Amino acid sequence: MTLAFTLCSVNYLAQAHTLGDSLKEQNPDIKFIIGLVDKLETKDIDQTKLPKYPILEVHKINITHFNEMCNLYDITELNTAVKPYYFDYFLKNRPEVTNIIYFDPDIIIFDKLTHLSENLEKFNIVVTPHITTPYTDDKWPSEEAMINTGIYNFGFVAIHRSETSQKMIDWWCNKLEKECKIDLCNGLFVDQHWADFFPIYFDKVLIDKNLGQNMAYWNLHERFLSITNQKWFVNQHTPLQFFHYSGYLIAKPTEVSKYQNRITFEDRLDIIPIFELYKNCLLKNNELYWKNFKCDYIKPPKVKRLLRVRKYAKLPLEKLALIIES
Repeated sequence: MTLAFTLCSVNYLAQAHTLGDSLKEQNPDIKFIIGLVDKLETKDIDQTKLPKYPILEVHKINITHFNEMCNLYDITELNTAVKPYYFDYFLKNRPEVTNIIYFDPDIIIFDKLTHLSENLEKFNIVVTPHITTPYTDDKWPSEEAMINTGIYNFGFVAIHRSETSQKMIDWWCNKLEKECKIDLCNGLFVDQHWADFFPIYFDKVLIDKNLGQNMAYWNLHERFLSITNQKWFVNQHTPLQFFHYSGYLIAKPTEVSKYQNRITFEDRLDIIPIFELYKNCLLKNNELYWKNFKCDYIKPPKVKRLLRVRKYAKLPLEKLALIIES
């Protein structure tokens, strides 16, 4: 059995819903779970708008040092840091599951994941690189940016149940407990640099260069879309398996991604239809409703800074409370 999951806070439930719908349409045999790094019970939520997929709240997987992680991380860091802990939970609590796939919530599945399934029969871990050919301009992102943020993109990673995979997850959990920060000056960009070690530390790790996997703004310079018989293809021959809409905002529908300046819709008419599809799916799945919810686990910046200071200065809690109230 194959299980796929994503991670998000309540404000990203429209994206998670859209991912689940696309996975169900293309791969109905794959079980899908939304890992929620948030709490539902504390919010006044319209229950009719919730995705019709199992939601597993993070407090239910019993991460040992979760409170400390909440004090340490912002919302992006926290949603990333719990990723290996969910893998660990599924490995230990779902013995019927053979393969586990993680997708970022801002992904749509466009095809049967047969290629991935076949690779998971031969490999313990499957990852995808950001790019497979060099950039030839001075736009953003650059190859230097890839050095800073990681060679592989961990909006997707898949594992086959094995002793090696469990060792990798244990190691990854240990690293992300305290070192899942966006801190480029110290060589950290959430989980991605740690994952650069996977092919070195662990056996049977596939770096899959299939152009149909994890197509996104960072590799659009090398991948072009066409459609034949209502099926999407990359560079005319490779079936598009999943597209990663990282940095796309329906509030700015004329921008491919807020993280780049290389690609525009005016220059790339081929990608306009799948972005229109994504925008419509998000609206259908109540993105305008969900986007304004605040995550319960993220403290205001002032409180978070003071908690970090207290870790080193050992401020008494009473003094910390007075400072916060001032």
